[in-house]
Amino acid sequence: MSALFSNPQKNVLQLGLREGMKIGDFGAGSGHYSRAAAAVVGVSGKVYAIDIQEDILKHLKLNTNERHQGVIETLWGDIEKPGGTHLRDMLLDAVILANTFFQVENRFGCLGEIKRVLKSSSKLVVIDWAGSYSGMGPAPKKVVSEHEAEDFFISGGFHKLKSFRAGSHHYGIVFTAP
Repeated sequence: MSALFSNPQKNVLQLGLREGMKIGDFGAGSGHYSRAAAAVVGVSGKVYAIDIQEDILKHLKLNTNERHQGVIETLWGDIEKPGGTHLRDMLLDAVILANTFFQVENRFGCLGEIKRVLKSSSKLVVIDWAGSYSGMGPAPKKVVSEHEAEDFFISGGFHKLKSFRAGSHHYGIVFTAP
């Protein structure tokens, strides 16, 4: 769904990614954002595509183009638990949380895991559905508004850098880690 309504290639540029960076795609799903990030960080970089659904990760791996095979590493993990991503502390230059936050049940667990794996002053981008759109997006009661997401991460110690329109049905917010 993410690629249909948002532009991963354009949206990852909001992070200021560079060659050689290490990126975590939390709740990677079919891998649209992982592939977009891999194209920017190149062969000297690494994108960790993390999802709790093992079958989706297998699909992501099968659909990853040859030149990104060594850049994208799929990890079966739980982004809502301490250590659940299987990444070491302060490894990442950026985390992408795209079309995922509305599904997160343990938000504080997810926040803690993001903070654990990010280097100090690195970036987090949250991209999510701005509404339900007659069932095209999440159920109305599951939608996390831009204001709610912003408040949550700021309360969690992150600093907002900017907001941007991430697609016709999505918002995007870039934060820096504490």
